[in-house]
Amino acid sequence: MSIKKIHKEQPDTFVFNEKNIKEANRIISNYPDGKQQSAVMALLYIAQRQNNNWIPLQAMKYIAKFLDMPYIKVYEVATFYSMYNLSPVGKYFFQVCTTTPCMLRGAYDLIKVCKKKISKNENELSENGKISWMEVECLGACVNAPMMQVNEDYYEDLNDKKLEEIIEKIYQNEVPKPGSYTGRVNAEPVNNRKTLLGNKNA
Repeated sequence: MSIKKIHKEQPDTFVFNEKNIKEANRIISNYPDGKQQSAVMALLYIAQRQNNNWIPLQAMKYIAKFLDMPYIKVYEVATFYSMYNLSPVGKYFFQVCTTTPCMLRGAYDLIKVCKKKISKNENELSENGKISWMEVECLGACVNAPMMQVNEDYYEDLNDKKLEEIIEKIYQNEVPKPGSYTGRVNAEPVNNRKTLLGNKNA
């Protein structure tokens, strides 16, 4: 697993847009007086979503003032959790799970496709700046392995050819449909569900 580094090129300013100010204040209102700092993780996520999937240092400073807390505490949270991106990841951020169930079902074939079609190394933007990828630990969809997360969506039951199709669609400015790529519903068995079918002889 690679370590995410602070991006060298940083914007001069950052502020929440009007929509996100309302959302931030709504989240803060859920906490008792004096406990507003507990909203820091949610506000970091809002900042990341607003700023093309990554959090600049100015956003951390802005959130620190927004929550009346030391900047270093916001920085510590942002740098500790892997879900926060501290450098540009492109419009489409591929997180490929390689934990045991996915590994056994071909996750490293997906990694090979990412290296071939996106970039040779993790956390590097594709030539057109649209996509980057990284290897991650379990994303909690083991039954539908191998799988990956793209931004907020899950893409499941993948193989190398299906992943290449997804990447090509993105390069052609299409939005690939999330979910299972074998057509199964939710996490039912590969050969259809075996329970709650009813007793035809009853």
